[in-house]
Amino acid sequence: MSARPRILLTRRWPEEVEQRLIASYDVTLNESDRPMDAASLAQAMRDHDALCPTVTDRLTRDIVLAQGRRARIIANYGAGYEHIDLDAAREAGLAVTNTPDVLTEATADIAMTLMLMAMRRASEGERELRAGDWAGWRPTHMIGQSLDGKLLGLVGFGRIARAVAKRAAAFGMRIAYHSRRPADDMPADAYFADLGALAQQADVLSLHAPGGAETRHMVDAALLARMPVHGVLVNTGRGSLVDEAALAQSLAEQRIAAAGLDVYESEPQVHPTLIALRNVVLLPHLGSATIEARTAMGMKVADNLDRFFAGEPLHDPVA
Repeated sequence: MSARPRILLTRRWPEEVEQRLIASYDVTLNESDRPMDAASLAQAMRDHDALCPTVTDRLTRDIVLAQGRRARIIANYGAGYEHIDLDAAREAGLAVTNTPDVLTEATADIAMTLMLMAMRRASEGERELRAGDWAGWRPTHMIGQSLDGKLLGLVGFGRIARAVAKRAAAFGMRIAYHSRRPADDMPADAYFADLGALAQQADVLSLHAPGGAETRHMVDAALLARMPVHGVLVNTGRGSLVDEAALAQSLAEQRIAAAGLDVYESEPQVHPTLIALRNVVLLPHLGSATIEARTAMGMKVADNLDRFFAGEPLHDPVA
């Protein structure tokens, strides 16, 4: 009987998923659940048939092409794969998979959470109350904005953006979007070919574009300057989409009203000015953090591993 393939999970996963993998593979778990350094990741490539990283594990060329490499597949736990050097993976003949299409509802919920918290100043209000600074109700205290009737500008119009649009419409918001091409099922006047024009008109700008060189810092000082003074920026897409220094300055100078962020340029580090500001809601990358979504993500990894080691076509190949 041949030995079972050896796989390594770089972080702890939902127990149901870990148990499924343990039943089929020789699994190495990261019991401490702390990030692995580059040397440990390179060694894992030498010691295992499959490496199962998360979106916070930066797999550089040196790691992917580690001398003495044994790994034949990188089965990523997460939809994003900008942290993996795909050119190096192709050069090495490594398969790479991800976990798309199971994060939609959870991430859309977080986008709406950030939108509501930023528009209604909920995070700011909670901090005031917990600090013992609340002096009681009064007519002009911490007045925010209603979602009803506001224009929501969606940057990118994939599954998650559409799920956000559905939720936002239930709050009475009007929907507009920017993407590479107009959608057949949307009104013609909802489409903005120019992102700047959308930023200028939207009351809330919500980011759902993919990461990468083309979209890095698509929200920069120039775009922020085009937003209305009451405008709100929400990012549940990729941290690289936003120039955090420019955003921090815009918020500090109250050139836009507020922001709600779930992703950051250099996670887990966050721009220190953002942390100090009252008019920004900061969440620790909770977009997919429901037991349903996180389990489904892990099961997708398991399905891809099963198919790979059975010699069958992969469900979610990215390289």
